[in-house]
Amino acid sequence: MAKKKGKQDQGHADAPAPSAAAGQQAGAGSPPKMKRKEYEREMRVLHGELVAMQEWVKSAGAKICIVFEGRDTAGKGGTIKRITERVSPRVFRVIALPAPTERERSQMYIQRYLPHLPAAGEVVIFDRSWYNRAGVEPVMGFCTPEQTERFLELVPGVEKAMADNGIVLLKYWLEVSPGEQTRRLESRIHDPRKIWKLSDMDLKSYSRWYDYSRARDAMFAATDTAWAPWYIAHTDDKRRGRLNIIHHLLSQVPYKPLAHRDITLPKRGTTGAGAHRPSRSRRRGRRRRAPGPPL
Repeated sequence: MAKKKGKQDQGHADAPAPSAAAGQQAGAGSPPKMKRKEYEREMRVLHGELVAMQEWVKSAGAKICIVFEGRDTAGKGGTIKRITERVSPRVFRVIALPAPTERERSQMYIQRYLPHLPAAGEVVIFDRSWYNRAGVEPVMGFCTPEQTERFLELVPGVEKAMADNGIVLLKYWLEVSPGEQTRRLESRIHDPRKIWKLSDMDLKSYSRWYDYSRARDAMFAATDTAWAPWYIAHTDDKRRGRLNIIHHLLSQVPYKPLAHRDITLPKRGTTGAGAHRPSRSRRRGRRRRAPGPPL
C-alpha cells in the first residue's frame, strides 16, 4: 500500500506511486498474478481478523469511516464485497448514494453524506463519496470549476472535524493501468454476466483518462492531510490489491485478536410428560415439481 506522496514529490499526472509487493502494477518486473488457492487461503485468515476488528469496534464504541475512490473498473465494488462478506451488516454499513435529487442539489454539497457517518460501534464504507465533487463531476461537466475549487478548499476542514470527533477516516484510491482498464471494459461488453456493470457514464469516462488524472492529482494536492491521508493501491492484479487493502485497513485499527472460547452445545430439552414430538407438516394435494429440463 502506498501512502500519497507529499506535494513536493508529485510528478507527472500518471507517474505511478511506489507500492508494496501486494499492490504492484501488473506488467514487466511485477510478480505473476496470484493463484486462487493462495488468495483464498490468505483471505480466510483476513476474514477472521475482520471479525476480530468488528468485535473490538462494538466493544470499544469506535467509529470507522472508509472511503473508496478510484478509476472505473479498478475494483472498488469487489474489494468492498470481500471486506463485508463475513461480518455483520449491522456493524459494517456500505453507502453508495444515487444521483442527488433536486432538493439535495440545493443543499450544502456534503450535507447528504453527513447522516451516513458512523456512530459508536459502526464501520461505514463509502463506495464513492463526497469526492465525486473532485473527480466525476468536474470531469463530466456536472459542476463548475469554481464549485470544485471551493469544495477542495473546504473539505480538509470537514475531515478535521470528523477526526477531532473520534472518527477514524481511511481514504483509498484504487489505480489501474490504461491497458488493464480497457481489458476489463471489453470483458464487460462480451460477458452477459457483467454487462450490467457497463453504463453510459463508463463509456464517456473512458475517453477522458488524462482529465481524470489531472483531477486526481489536484484532489491529492488539496486533501492529502496529516489527519486524513490518501492511500494508493494498484489493482491490476485484483487479488493482490484486495489483500493489500485489507491488510492495511487492519493495521490502522487498534483491535485485539479474539480470545478463544471453549463452547459446548447444551443438551436439548425433553418433550415433557404427556407431550409428543411434533411431526413434520405435510402439504395436502399432489406435490408439483418446478418447471425445468427433465432430470
